[in-house]
Amino acid sequence: MSSYVGVDGCKAGWFAIALTDNDDAWSHGVYDSAESLVSQYSNASQIYIDIPIGLRDGGSEGRSCDTAARKLLGSPRASSVFTPPARPSISADDYQTASNTNSELTGRKLSRQAWGIVPKIKEVDQLMQSDSNARELLVEVHPELLFWSLNDQRPMQYNKKKPAGQTERLDVLRRWLPKTTDEIYQDALASYLRKNVARDDILDALVAAVAGCQSNGNMTNVPEPPEIDPIGLPMRMVTPNLKDQASHGRN
Repeated sequence: MSSYVGVDGCKAGWFAIALTDNDDAWSHGVYDSAESLVSQYSNASQIYIDIPIGLRDGGSEGRSCDTAARKLLGSPRASSVFTPPARPSISADDYQTASNTNSELTGRKLSRQAWGIVPKIKEVDQLMQSDSNARELLVEVHPELLFWSLNDQRPMQYNKKKPAGQTERLDVLRRWLPKTTDEIYQDALASYLRKNVARDDILDALVAAVAGCQSNGNMTNVPEPPEIDPIGLPMRMVTPNLKDQASHGRN
């Protein structure tokens, strides 16, 4: 039995949803570190995580996967794909130092949004360098790109933090996981405080798990072939290959 795990960063750490390929067995949890996350799901087929993996050391061109994702999503969802910092910037102790370093290396200041998740970027980057199992299991995804793929390559219309956006995304998930989408979502809502795990954290983790499960882990790299960063990590996002699946899922 194969299992696929979707992960999103949350205020409490990392929120994960695991699905098996029979669609009926599922679980969720919150982990305080990426290391404990990988340890918990060491037997998973793949762990799809919404965090940049693979960073440039500098240069003005940015990662081609970010550029490709924005092009596929179009306005206004393209704005959800931010440019991650250059690797030397994530070692800074404060925002101003990090922003200045990034400006010197790339010509771009570091956004406050990017700085807000630098600790998580750094955590995963260090784990990928030190843990061969993490390198095998962890794959970067972008939730909006996954919703685009599961929605017949059409981007979501509404912001994921708004009720209309949450309803829209749940509707897409129900198409592919009709038996358990609402059960998983409601159970997760009841299990955690919103200050620790937000509604959109649950949706983002769930779409990653659904994408992996519905494609049986058959994913397409964006771009293909992916670029490789200076330490050997692929700079890519993946989307599910759904050509052999029915438009409304397997059941």
